[in-house]
Amino acid sequence: MKILDRYIVQQYLIRLVSIFSICMLIFVVQTFWLYIDDLAGKGLDFETIFKFLIYFIPKLIPIVLPLSILLSSLMTFGSLAENYEFAAMKSTGISLVRCMTALFIVHLFIGVGSYYFSNYVIPSGEVKSYNLRRNLAKLKPAIAIREGVFNDLGQMSIKVKRKYGENKRLLEDVIIHEKTDDYKNRIVIKAKNGELKSKTTDATLQLVLYDGNRYEEILGKSFEERSRFPHAKVHFEKYVMNIDLSQFNNVDLNEQQYTTTYRMQKVSQLRVSIDTLERDFRKQRKVFSDNFNKKHYASQLNGTVEKDTFQTDSVLKANLLNIIKTDENFEIIRIVQSSSSDLGGIIRSLENKKKTYFLFQKAINVHKMIMLEKFTLIFSCIFLFLIGASLGAIIKKGGLGLPLVLSVIIFLCYHYIGIFAKNASEDNSINPILASWISTMVLVPVAIYLTKRASSDEGLVNLDFIIVPVQKLYSKFMGSKS
Repeated sequence: MKILDRYIVQQYLIRLVSIFSICMLIFVVQTFWLYIDDLAGKGLDFETIFKFLIYFIPKLIPIVLPLSILLSSLMTFGSLAENYEFAAMKSTGISLVRCMTALFIVHLFIGVGSYYFSNYVIPSGEVKSYNLRRNLAKLKPAIAIREGVFNDLGQMSIKVKRKYGENKRLLEDVIIHEKTDDYKNRIVIKAKNGELKSKTTDATLQLVLYDGNRYEEILGKSFEERSRFPHAKVHFEKYVMNIDLSQFNNVDLNEQQYTTTYRMQKVSQLRVSIDTLERDFRKQRKVFSDNFNKKHYASQLNGTVEKDTFQTDSVLKANLLNIIKTDENFEIIRIVQSSSSDLGGIIRSLENKKKTYFLFQKAINVHKMIMLEKFTLIFSCIFLFLIGASLGAIIKKGGLGLPLVLSVIIFLCYHYIGIFAKNASEDNSINPILASWISTMVLVPVAIYLTKRASSDEGLVNLDFIIVPVQKLYSKFMGSKS
């Protein structure tokens, strides 16, 4: 590697590492606040919280890395142009493309490395972060009873309208659904007020309810007893409940029960999953189509039509017109009502299947997009580097002012185009392959255009094709007037 290449690569990598670290820190803080409800009030130590953030960091790489590459390349080449270092290079016959060659090779390695990272590290981090988050959700000390929602506490669910008083121990408008041994919700307790007596760190939570009622549905032994819906209602002034919390905090945070979601799979596993889903989808549609045709076959409108004549339009129309073969009014009304009811059932069946097939197709599209994202990241890194380097050479500004603004604008356009396309693909509006590649495809003409203009020392936009004709027209008009 020549001295010039080593100098440019060194300047670039220093900025890349610095910007990457800052951006990652910003996104990690945002992630912490995003999942604060899962972490707060659990009595977690710093090691567990740190482990949760470390597991979540790999998922941020596909967002942080392209932004860091764009900003660092723009700052590096903008600084070189601003300090007239490019002018010195060009005076010795070194072109901008030659200056970008070493960094282009570096980004080829970064792109390939990002693929292996997203194929191996990100799925592993997703497995650990997802299972850790699920296990954290099982930790339910008393302090985690939130207002306005039902909170699961083993065999019961509790909802309070408001918590107030010292340490939020006083409760208002308490509703409790208590499950029986057969996991049925037959007991409901309502109270105007309540109070948490024990400490939130105790293994047993003592809950005292005031001025309420206890409703219990009694399971009858015979059909006659059950048909009368027997129940019991008891009014109380004070009701004490002891809730065992020992099992709620006895959770293995390292347990991994979920390892097969689409975000946890590698490319080879995703291919198998996609093939399996598509095969099952085709099979379900074929089974439904066969059953639907057998049940609602048009030839059943008239039993004289054979199955092989179903495709004949004239036969079909003749049978549709000959549904009613009677002149009696009551028979006509009955047949029309029956047909209307059958048609309503058919429409409802089709609507339900439509929703089922929509979810099935959405799952297939999501699997495809997750798999293709691992490849698009390679090219995104390369083209964002070309855009940043060319734009930096054109605007000739380093630092964190204008380069930061331009980088954020370009990255947001790239990022949101990808998000909108993926959302459209989930609805099956566009092909998932196009949705995965469209944001990268948008970068290609921009990168070629900016690289071409930067290498020929032209400005960002050439408006001569508009300005020159206007100037000629103006000169001609003023000359004729004089």
